[in-house]
Amino acid sequence: MLKKSSTTLILTLSLLLPAASAPQQPDPAAQTGNVIELRPDAPDSYVVQQGDTLWDISVKFLKEPWRWPGIWRLNKEQIRNPHLIYPGNVVRLDRNGPTPRLALVDRPSSSDRLQPRIRQEGGAAEAIPTIPYKVIEPFLAQPLVIERHGLDAAPQIVATEEGKYNIGAGSRAYVSGMGDTKDTAWQIYRPGGALIDPETQQTLGYEAIFLGDARLLRTGDPATIRVVSSTREIGAGDRLVIAPQPQVFNFVPRPPAKPISGRIVSVYSDGRTDARLDYFRAGSASVYMRLAETGALSVVSINRGAKDGLEPGNVLALATSYTIDRDRSTGPFYMGDRRPAPIALPEERYGLMMVFRVFENISFALTLQVERPVIVGDVFTQP
Repeated sequence: MLKKSSTTLILTLSLLLPAASAPQQPDPAAQTGNVIELRPDAPDSYVVQQGDTLWDISVKFLKEPWRWPGIWRLNKEQIRNPHLIYPGNVVRLDRNGPTPRLALVDRPSSSDRLQPRIRQEGGAAEAIPTIPYKVIEPFLAQPLVIERHGLDAAPQIVATEEGKYNIGAGSRAYVSGMGDTKDTAWQIYRPGGALIDPETQQTLGYEAIFLGDARLLRTGDPATIRVVSSTREIGAGDRLVIAPQPQVFNFVPRPPAKPISGRIVSVYSDGRTDARLDYFRAGSASVYMRLAETGALSVVSINRGAKDGLEPGNVLALATSYTIDRDRSTGPFYMGDRRPAPIALPEERYGLMMVFRVFENISFALTLQVERPVIVGDVFTQP
């Protein structure tokens, strides 16, 4: 999460309304018929609460939450860095004009005018995130997707404490290949399975299974490390990667810049109530595991990435279709009659997800609004 400086000056979207003397510009949304629709119960104003996200607020005002940039009139730089809204701010809705607009005001009073203004925010308050940060945090801090043999050159655990085959938090291990590094914070990984494109059956990459965090105690060959935290057992052969700086995700939700479609490659969910532990862990409470299906506020990987034009913040529509195969026999006939032909049902949209991390051929997204389980192989398109 981004911390504000002690005296951060926030320009409250100076382009929300033109100056009184400026000529009125035609509204592109009105010209194209791309109308932004408000929810019937949209409030006139809303006081931002601790724990809110940009997505939460857009859902309160819009039928289609991914149209958030349009109602705020954000430019490209503001879309990439929307650190403007803090707990206690008041979001005011202006229903006048061809399309609705939002602005930050000091108080939800009827006397407030939607004018550009400067707000001075001090202290330790944090801008609200785009989507729930704790859900995606493990997927931001870890590599997750690697090339084939991508960990082969990384430092390798060659031995564990005497008398221990597998170790966990608090234990020591001995690592070759670290040289005279000055880095003390490391992460421990194990090569995982291939991520297969459901459409082409080609390998998009390989998962790197996060095992835990370690701290370098002594350089040499082998070097000595202490396991600080672990998500599963660690042993000889596991690899080490320098711990990256934490990433911050805070992009405005928006559709992709060009039409796109694809399929879900794999899904992940909170596995606290399941005995099968796999792949990822967030803190001491949440264990992420690979499943066949998942629901809202879960992470999925999809078979499109940076080369396809995807960016963090892109919102995608989830859809599914079924083919009902009515073949209940082993031949062309059933009970004396010719077997009925399969029935292909139309694609039906059932939810939305937002991309938050992008690799070359694959991306991770968070499911936001879904009406049914999200299943590997389901399709996605631009909203």
